[in-house]
Amino acid sequence: MTPGPDPADVATSAGGARPSGRVGSVDVAGDSPGAHVGSATCPVLRARGIAKSYRRGLWPRRRDVAVLCGAELELCAGEVVGLVGENGSGKSTLMKILVGALDADAGSVEVSGRIGYCPQEPLLYEQLTCDEHFGLFGVAYLLDPDATRAESEGLYDTLGFGRWRSTQVAELSGGTRAKLNLALALLADPDLLLLDEPYAGFDWDTYLRFWSLTASRRAAGRSVLVVSHFVSDHERFDRIVELHDGRAIPR
Repeated sequence: MTPGPDPADVATSAGGARPSGRVGSVDVAGDSPGAHVGSATCPVLRARGIAKSYRRGLWPRRRDVAVLCGAELELCAGEVVGLVGENGSGKSTLMKILVGALDADAGSVEVSGRIGYCPQEPLLYEQLTCDEHFGLFGVAYLLDPDATRAESEGLYDTLGFGRWRSTQVAELSGGTRAKLNLALALLADPDLLLLDEPYAGFDWDTYLRFWSLTASRRAAGRSVLVVSHFVSDHERFDRIVELHDGRAIPR
């Protein structure tokens, strides 16, 4: 088999439950109660004072470049929030910190419930079929085999790629890989779905299917954070936040 990502690591990054405790320098509170507004939990995600710098250049001109400077973000149950910003503004860095894939230099992240993460670059095994991916991730999520089959059938139908179920990833188009990437993040029905540039590779039909799915999750009280360098359909979001100069600014 061609080497691929570790199943347990991929399950955590692509849709597994966030652990309680600490992730690097970021505090993580799994299944924290949060405040309740009506029947909605608020927040299901709270990021405070997130800071991150990267070391650039070669000695003697090496220097630290700040990407995030106290960025803060909150999501409530049933919200669809867009996180926008120019290339290099720190969107993907913040997303990786939120899911625990990257350590922050400072700050805290509190999460209530299960997170699903769809990274910009699909984390897939080239030699496995779509069905085999669902089976593998179902085991990693501790799902019952019948539940895995039922969920995967629904995702095949919703995203429209069931005819590729027996096809190896190496033979899939970029668009179908993107659908599988998203479906794996959704397999365990996460409370909070974090999507990094989810439109990449989507045709118009898939784009509409994506927003129909997002609307259904919002109606069910699930939360969605969409990271993109642009937002065209503002009416589909409850709020839009822009990363600028390392901080998250409401628009």
